[in-house]
Amino acid sequence: MNILITGCNGQLGNEMKLLEALYPQHTWFNTDVAELDITNSDAIDTFVSTNNIDGIVNCAAYTAVDKAETNKQLCTALNAEAPAYLAMAIEKRKGWIIQISTDYVFDGTAHLPYKEDDTPCPDSVYGSTKLAGEIALMKLCSKWMIIRTAWLYSIYGNNFVKTMLRLGKEKDELGVIFDQIGTPTYAHDLAVAIMTAIDKGIVNGVYHFSNEGVASWYDFTKAIHRIAGITNCNVKPLHTEQYPTPAKRPAYSVLDKTKIKNTFGITIPHWEESLRCCIAKLNDVK
Repeated sequence: MNILITGCNGQLGNEMKLLEALYPQHTWFNTDVAELDITNSDAIDTFVSTNNIDGIVNCAAYTAVDKAETNKQLCTALNAEAPAYLAMAIEKRKGWIIQISTDYVFDGTAHLPYKEDDTPCPDSVYGSTKLAGEIALMKLCSKWMIIRTAWLYSIYGNNFVKTMLRLGKEKDELGVIFDQIGTPTYAHDLAVAIMTAIDKGIVNGVYHFSNEGVASWYDFTKAIHRIAGITNCNVKPLHTEQYPTPAKRPAYSVLDKTKIKNTFGITIPHWEESLRCCIAKLNDVK
């Protein structure tokens, strides 16, 4: 198959590129904004038809959650309109699309892990635009998968793990939110799950994916420092109201992964196990 990857320079896109050599039966078209403007429907149509694209993995998104509150136009273009354009273009070729979405489609008021059929209720511009992208995709393409994920990190780009490693070395004391609960997701593990779905065959539906286990941002930070051997930074728990942000964060965003595990026969590592792998790779990069 000819497979288009959008957002190839992001955290997930970079991890996808690393795995492509394991699937030489496919031809991979790795694009980011320089190669393909996904907010331009004509550009997408031309690219998809010219390159005989059979499937799309849309890793591109506007993910600056707080900036989205005051930049709704660009956020909507990337998160809601672009998936619609991609879906329409691949539908013309009777192909498939995998859309990466987010825990932010929920408002975080639950106390049990969110399942795929729970009613979305976004409480931010970012979450609302991502949900709009999901809805458009389902309407416009007959072969689709939506994978919602949360708390994504990797060795690439800017993310929470890298920030906490840096701050842990720079500061004697650090305050981190303890009353927002979720699960970290190592982008490599998500990429493996996506590749498995492509390899086994697309099964229409919404899926949830993160690593296994549960943590607060405070717990996550303590683990990052412990694994990295950072001992001279005192990490203190903060309430959400002590760290106000323009966009409201879900207080609880643990995702139930049963469906994706059963559908594709995958095993998901615990978040701390994957965190160890990521920090080891970051040490190798230095």
